[in-house]
Amino acid sequence: MCGIIGYIGDKPANEVIFDGLTRLEYRGYDSAGIAVLEEGRIILAKDMGKLRNLREILVTNFPSRSSQGIGHTRWATHGRPSSFNAHPHGDCRGDLMVAHNGIIENYMKLKQALVAAGHRFQSETDTEVLAHLIESHYHGDLEAAVLKALSEVEGAFAIAVLHRAHPDQLVCFRKESPLIVGLGTGENFIASDVTAILQHTRQVVYLENGEGAVIRRDGVRFLDLRGQPLEKKPVVVDWNPVAAEKGGFSHFMLKEIHEQPQVIRNTIGGRTSEEEGKIYLTELGLSGPDIFRTQRIVMVACGTAYYAGCVGKYLIEQMVRVPVECDLASEFRYRQPLVDQNTLVVAISQSGETADTLAAVREARSRGAKVLGIVNAKESSLTREVDGLVYIHAGPEIGVASTKAYIAMLTAQVLLALLLGKIRGVLHTSFVQETIRDLKVLPQLIERLLANPEPIRALAEKFKDAHNFLYLGRGINFPTAMEGALKLKEISYIHAEAYAAGEMKHGPIALIDKDLPVMAIATNHDVYDKLVSNLKEVQARSGTVIAIASEKNAEIRQVTEHVIEIPDCPEILTPILSVIPLQLFAYYMADLRGLDVDQPRNLAKSVTVE
Repeated sequence: MCGIIGYIGDKPANEVIFDGLTRLEYRGYDSAGIAVLEEGRIILAKDMGKLRNLREILVTNFPSRSSQGIGHTRWATHGRPSSFNAHPHGDCRGDLMVAHNGIIENYMKLKQALVAAGHRFQSETDTEVLAHLIESHYHGDLEAAVLKALSEVEGAFAIAVLHRAHPDQLVCFRKESPLIVGLGTGENFIASDVTAILQHTRQVVYLENGEGAVIRRDGVRFLDLRGQPLEKKPVVVDWNPVAAEKGGFSHFMLKEIHEQPQVIRNTIGGRTSEEEGKIYLTELGLSGPDIFRTQRIVMVACGTAYYAGCVGKYLIEQMVRVPVECDLASEFRYRQPLVDQNTLVVAISQSGETADTLAAVREARSRGAKVLGIVNAKESSLTREVDGLVYIHAGPEIGVASTKAYIAMLTAQVLLALLLGKIRGVLHTSFVQETIRDLKVLPQLIERLLANPEPIRALAEKFKDAHNFLYLGRGINFPTAMEGALKLKEISYIHAEAYAAGEMKHGPIALIDKDLPVMAIATNHDVYDKLVSNLKEVQARSGTVIAIASEKNAEIRQVTEHVIEIPDCPEILTPILSVIPLQLFAYYMADLRGLDVDQPRNLAKSVTVE
């Protein structure tokens, strides 16, 4: 949602913090700010817009001698994007600064009381309430003041606090929103994401809900929201910082699309035995009785992860023969869902910090359901709230529009379906062996597809000025149509709508004319002939069809002149292969329209608020 970094050590704080913010900008980029402590006074620089605006301020008039400070990059929730709404926020006298992720739900009540007590506010944000609340409780002990303030707060927060009277410390706490502490030699760090500090340290402590720390140059003391000391052990992060760089590609999104063959290999990893027809998911956390007791599976997720779950519904129902429902986490958590000890809830999230998904997990567990997490970010909040895990091993994903994480989620669900189907006696060993072979070949097929992107780029050039798109799919590739439409909306700002092709005649057909391009996923499957009939209905109304189809399919050209060919593969794997052209098409559409591909407007990578 937003990005926080804090530093105390012996390096120029503004340089360390600004560099960290550039690595966090995918979390929010409508404004940014840095506050440092310089000879007993706090110096603040902040501005709206991209970080390059802040860089100009730093270069011209920001001191470099300070070795202690905090920074923030923002995606607006309370208050419009502006320089005065940018973080960090201070108190009345400018004695302290607070950077905050999350939402303070009772901020209006707190603000009214603080205004009545004489506090003067300068922004429209809920965060500024924290600064004044800490000020109201400060009597020389910063740690005590922060704890007292947070005891009055309702909502989600990850905060970093800097005070001019404490040149030897920073204070941080978290509830719901993620926060980590990085450990160095003579220096220590606070960050909302490990990518911000990987170039400085790999020793990281992940703070749990209700935990915080007092950060000094020579050490860190951990404590809970009652002020009680905690023992925390660091973990060593094995990500390569180079993975967070563009690697010669023009955008992170394009780089991450091209990383997908390797991502599939990583997700499969050592989890398969083709010879024995077995799947090994060692962190699954489900016993044999748990699996046999499961009468129903519910997928909960948001955005792209939700569409991945919709593909999982087809995979699991086909290979495990257990009924599966897909639920948007934001709906599931509020509708008193009917789940019990015989229900397996599968929560899917790239970041593991999505607020609605975490709330859905808690709701499910409170009703007795077992919960399995499919997640990318190790040590994220989701990993600590579920009964078992399937890590997708996609590595850091910087582009806001998810690509490689989606592919990894699909791959992980194939493995999960194979495992559950084998355990429950639905799948024969020979089928599992064959599917493992097909999975291992899939990266090579994607590499073939990525080696010739020019036809897709040419189509994007042709349609880049379109105002609307209709995406159609059937069966297991109906979710692929939804994911393709989402990608186009996210980064090209073109309205796109996805429909199950059989539903087109129930309304969308009224929109079909020569100005409405129709993207159809027409891979070979059981209902292929019916989908072709749907496309003929489009053609009869002068609609323009772009079809994603097998390279062996000559018939499809009778329905449309625009065909994006993909290698042939088994039906259950077609969602992995057919989404690649849709990702590339959305990418080229946005790039040709001159838009910011990696940081589309109004979006953030990890949505840690409702």
